[in-house]
Amino acid sequence: MTFKRWLPLIVLIAAVGGAYALGLHKYLTLDALRDNRAALSAYVAANSVTAGAIYVALYTIVVALSLPAGVVLTLAGGLLFGVPWGAILAILGATIGATALFVIARSAFGDTLRDKAGPFLASMADGFSKDAFNYLLFLRLVPAFPFWVVNLAPALLGMKLTPYVIATAIGIIPGTTIFSLFGAGLGAVFDRGEEVSLKSVLNPTLLAALVGMGLLSLLPIAIRRWRERSQ
Repeated sequence: MTFKRWLPLIVLIAAVGGAYALGLHKYLTLDALRDNRAALSAYVAANSVTAGAIYVALYTIVVALSLPAGVVLTLAGGLLFGVPWGAILAILGATIGATALFVIARSAFGDTLRDKAGPFLASMADGFSKDAFNYLLFLRLVPAFPFWVVNLAPALLGMKLTPYVIATAIGIIPGTTIFSLFGAGLGAVFDRGEEVSLKSVLNPTLLAALVGMGLLSLLPIAIRRWRERSQ
């Protein structure tokens, strides 16, 4: 039973190691997207449904393996599929991949780490269980932490699967849509021969907007705490 419990995690770790050993992350870059844009666009035009399915599957794998290519894939979705389809496919792939990682982490070592982590994590788990949805919504809206960290933390803190999936899907909509819109305009940028970097995408204005939305997601928690103290 113990081996079966850890088997998904073992397979996941092996897959991550294999992906990096094969250098797959090197192909998921803006330069690779620019260089292969014509071929990718032609394939999408001729096989839109199949291309969409492949894109979702690739996005799922990237998120589940915690490869640092989510933003590039989202931009690629906007470039190849346009908006809103690029955003919809990216949200679907990211949500499935995040859910897979959540389930593996929770089933393999969630209880073990909670039992051995001591009172600090226990107190966090208690707070997270009370306002888990809004906490996770905030973490999804504000890109202050790596996506894989936000995927794992709720699993270790005892969050239930259904609110995790819903908060994940809702929380990534704003950022994913914005990146898809940016990606939809990449074709013209590439045609002009201009350099594009992730720093230009993650500009201060965008980050400020996402932080603002994240703070709004914490408003119900603040109101609830204020009411509790007022009673």
